[in-house]
Amino acid sequence: MTGRTFWDGVARRYAARPVRDEAAYETTLALTRSYLGEDDKVLELGCGTGTTALKLAPAVAHLTAADISSEMVAIAREKLADHPGANVEFRQADAFCDAFAPGTFDAVLAFNLLHLLDDMEATIRRVRALLQPGGVFISKTVCLGRNAWHFRALIAGLQMIGKAPPVKFLDITDLEKAIRAQGFEILETGNYPAKPPSRFIVARKV
Repeated sequence: MTGRTFWDGVARRYAARPVRDEAAYETTLALTRSYLGEDDKVLELGCGTGTTALKLAPAVAHLTAADISSEMVAIAREKLADHPGANVEFRQADAFCDAFAPGTFDAVLAFNLLHLLDDMEATIRRVRALLQPGGVFISKTVCLGRNAWHFRALIAGLQMIGKAPPVKFLDITDLEKAIRAQGFEILETGNYPAKPPSRFIVARKV
């Protein structure tokens, strides 16, 4: 099962599920806003059902939110209908969409996405290309660790019955090394929540 097929299948259930750690989510939003400006053009990758995009949009000039799942985007557009005049555009796309021109964005966001990608390094490299000089890449990534055998067994079992997407078991050190290797300077990090660590990283294009 591909990632796109999985997320299309679970989109409605995902949309109905409450935020698991509200405090960690609000911390992530507040920290992200602190790096955004009212004149910024922002791209969110892996936007899911659009809740985060709609919460962050008032802090910027325009926010383009993209997801590979057509069902996720459909739900996001339903939410957008309840926010007339919102400066948000939802589209079915990934980071490599031709509509996203290099040097277009002041910030690119990727929350709970990098550990789900087939080629994380290529996506980070593409993000750098999409950013203006000095632009920021803000991400939060579940890091289960290379040796998380208990998680591996659990997720493998869930994948066999279609209850989990493809997942990479990332180590925090390797994740940050991969981001630096693509031409970023890391400005801030934190774990929100702490267990299992969901690594929040703000990185500036250099």
